[in-house]
Amino acid sequence: MAMNFARSRRSIPDWRSLLPLAGATLLLIGGLFCAWQTWLIADQGRSLAQVHHAQDLAVTAVASAIDRERTEVAKVLAGADPAVVQNNPAQAAASLRQGLPQVQQLELYSGSLNEVLHANYRQFGYAKAAQLMAAQDADGVPPMQTVFHGSNERRMSLVMPLGPAQQPLAWAWIELPFAPLRQAFEAVPVPSGRLVLQQDTDGGALQLLSKGARAGELEAMAKPVPGSTLGVAVAKPGAYVVLPDSLLLAALLTLLGLGGGVYLLWWRARASREMPIEEIEVPEQTDEPPMMARPDPRPNASKPAAKPPVISPAEVDPSIFRAYDVRGVVGKTLTAEVAKALGQSIGMVMREKGLREIVVGRDGRLSGPELAGALGDGLRAAGIDVIDIGAAPTPVVYFAAYRFNTGSCVAVTGSHNPPDYNGFKIVIGGETLAEDAIQDLYRRIASGALDNDGLGGLRHVDVVPDYIERIASDVQTERQLSVVMDCGNGIPGAVAPQVFESIGCKVLPLYCEVDGNFPNHHPDPSDPHNLEDLILAVKQTGADLGVAFDGDGDRLGVVTKAGEIIYPDRLLMLFARDVLSRQPGATIIYDVKCTGHLKGQVLDAGGSPLMWRTGHSLIKAKMRETGAELAGEMSGHFFFKERWFGFDDGIYAGARLMEILAGDLEDRTPEDIFATLPKGVSTPELKIELAEGEHYRFMEKFKAQATFGEATLVTIDGVRADWPDGWGLVRASNTTPVLVLRFDADSEAALKRIQQVFRTQLLAVDPELKLPF
Repeated sequence: MAMNFARSRRSIPDWRSLLPLAGATLLLIGGLFCAWQTWLIADQGRSLAQVHHAQDLAVTAVASAIDRERTEVAKVLAGADPAVVQNNPAQAAASLRQGLPQVQQLELYSGSLNEVLHANYRQFGYAKAAQLMAAQDADGVPPMQTVFHGSNERRMSLVMPLGPAQQPLAWAWIELPFAPLRQAFEAVPVPSGRLVLQQDTDGGALQLLSKGARAGELEAMAKPVPGSTLGVAVAKPGAYVVLPDSLLLAALLTLLGLGGGVYLLWWRARASREMPIEEIEVPEQTDEPPMMARPDPRPNASKPAAKPPVISPAEVDPSIFRAYDVRGVVGKTLTAEVAKALGQSIGMVMREKGLREIVVGRDGRLSGPELAGALGDGLRAAGIDVIDIGAAPTPVVYFAAYRFNTGSCVAVTGSHNPPDYNGFKIVIGGETLAEDAIQDLYRRIASGALDNDGLGGLRHVDVVPDYIERIASDVQTERQLSVVMDCGNGIPGAVAPQVFESIGCKVLPLYCEVDGNFPNHHPDPSDPHNLEDLILAVKQTGADLGVAFDGDGDRLGVVTKAGEIIYPDRLLMLFARDVLSRQPGATIIYDVKCTGHLKGQVLDAGGSPLMWRTGHSLIKAKMRETGAELAGEMSGHFFFKERWFGFDDGIYAGARLMEILAGDLEDRTPEDIFATLPKGVSTPELKIELAEGEHYRFMEKFKAQATFGEATLVTIDGVRADWPDGWGLVRASNTTPVLVLRFDADSEAALKRIQQVFRTQLLAVDPELKLPF
């Protein structure tokens, strides 16, 4: 087909004419950005003045609330009969309480405070004793403080003299509700920024209440509240200001950007009117039909390419969703994409429960930062606000969930597994996820229907100082113990030595440098081989004892000066005696792997023993169900509800052990105290490795086929057979593909007999098993 071309004049712009347009566009955008920054800088100054005004109002309101309480108490104390105060303090205190119905506790002490000076501070309370003794040296009225009562209730505490302040007849210790301070603080309007009510402590500032926006960093100095150890700190409103904080400079840059852009547009318009017209060839119009465009041979070339999904549900290995947590091999079954999908799944569950904020922390493994970051991205994509506490032991992550009242947290940790493992321990709404709740997370990911358009916030917080202060305010040793501490290069090394030093111990660190390669030994104190270096160090240094923690700090191991390993079920006997001395009749939970002597020890101490399934999440669920004050597992997990929060915390359990050993009324050595705990002849946890999933199938066959004669069988978790002189257990691990066995008896002969019975029954199911006994 012929096509005739003619010369036609068509004006087109020269490419050089686009440069002024591009420059003008950039200048206008820059000018508009600078205008926005100018507005932010101006508004930030106004907002900062508003939040400082709110700070003044809060200080005044809290001080007034304290003064009202103090005035009312002082009025009643002034009417006390001096003779009764000196001769019968208890009667005087009871009489005063009748005039102060709001008081939660009122005690009278002598003007010299001799009984406080010589008190047993472990029972009396260190913070209480310190406040009473400081009152003698106070310049004016002793300042009001706040103290913990029980596990998480905070109260106001006052120390006030009866009689002349210079020579008081007595000192009154008064505890009042914290509610008036909370109401006074929260009644103050905060139009911008954030107010924080905090209390000065030896370790820094303890945050009590917070109000306002979450963004912004706290100013270094808080404004003190008169008559107390409290202060109100402020955080200025968060604003995305990248220019120097100068209103004049920002305004000048705005004028330069906008003015320069307008000038270039004017210059380009003028130049285009003077530009010569260039001739180009265009097809002449004909009567012939237009040529059809040749189709693109590429498939779907006309359709825009779809953005691939971050991860396909088929790429998620269901085997990493285990009974107590999510755990896999980094780079194989566990990747950043999997972690993000898990965060989205967790976020969906939280939103269904009406929860909007979660704490995330990680252990010291090399893969932790990437996986924790991806998990946080997934949570935020699901619309959840994330509080990132950085690298911290798992118990500190749990503590942060209480500290910030989120009720939800995720610890990114591989626990005691090899360095190439990592995983996630998940708490939502106060419930540690296990079994079907873990599988539900996988089902949500497999469905592919994950939220991805949320706008969750992110803030970074260091909660370790609060964790240390909380333990040190409640636990103290009456004499200094020398302790070798083996952290196995796990994350407890960053926290545990400070905790033990804060309660009065001398710490001799061993492998406390955090190193995700674990270069010295595996961080698993349940394996006796991993305690060999600790035993040697205790002997060489002459320390009182040694303690060891697992990779994330939720399990505890103990060895004596003589090199004896004190297994966790015997430690639980000691803890039970201590707890039951204050909580008679309390329920004490232990898992199926614990010694048969434990039940009798709990009964003798006046408690109610309860055997339950192995697994930290299962134990915590049973504690909530029964209201138990204490629980423990043979693996080294200890759960204190009495004076603590009920989660498994190896560091806190170690501190409580130091308190018991150092506070012994008979001044016995740790070896003497441990010798009072009955023990038989027992084995540590023995393991038989099988293929993934095969250990569950084996247990099904074993339960159906095995017979144990007259033994009492417990099948809540595997098969445990109890005889009058000992017992044996086989169960499927829920964290790794192994069978776990343990044997305990009154004598070597009984132990061998029980092992032979189990050997026969195990080989009857699978003759190829390689038995470790």
